[in-house]
Amino acid sequence: MTELMPAAPDHSMLGLFMQADIVVKAVMLLLLLASIACWAIVVDKIFVLRRLKREATAVEAATARPGLPSEAGLLPLGSHMVQRGLAAWRDSDQEESRKDRRERIERAMRAGVGAYLRKVEPGLPFLATLGSAAPFIGLFGTVWGIMNSFTAIAQSNDTSLAVVAPGIAEALLATALGLVAAIPAVIAYNKFATDLGRIGQRFNACIGILGERLTASDTSGVARSHAAE
Repeated sequence: MTELMPAAPDHSMLGLFMQADIVVKAVMLLLLLASIACWAIVVDKIFVLRRLKREATAVEAATARPGLPSEAGLLPLGSHMVQRGLAAWRDSDQEESRKDRRERIERAMRAGVGAYLRKVEPGLPFLATLGSAAPFIGLFGTVWGIMNSFTAIAQSNDTSLAVVAPGIAEALLATALGLVAAIPAVIAYNKFATDLGRIGQRFNACIGILGERLTASDTSGVARSHAAE
């Protein structure tokens, strides 16, 4: 009767995962879920930042036009910023100096823009944390897996490479998954943080121009009615 040969071990990614220790499996699953969450945040922020860049472009175009600011052609953030600026401009105080008035108008617009941009930030701290922590989480899984491999080697008294390699490969897979999760998170965080900073600078530049224009404008009823249109 022919003896059945033992099945060859599965060295594919899935096979290594299935053969891994329960702790290493938990680490791998955690890193996989974190990577999925990372890419979900990345896709969302790409669309959000594109919209904010269009808003900044619309505000810059409105600022380039002479005269008092108008909400015509502006997207929600730009319209909100102009509304706050005009509201602060109309709320005049005869004893207020021109410098103080300009600062108050610009402060009102910056507060509106800042509050809106802060709504875009959720998700960025997660990317920063994942980028710094994921390699160490993967390394923990690797250390745990290698420790178990050497324990098994000691118990079997067999130090051949064929015995050592599969366990070490399973452990190293955890480090690889940690890097797979961390690298996109770090790149995305740096990119999005830089883009948000630049968008904020574009809005601040427009706020400075509009604040000066509103402060220097005629405060007569004609000018006020024109701004209210």
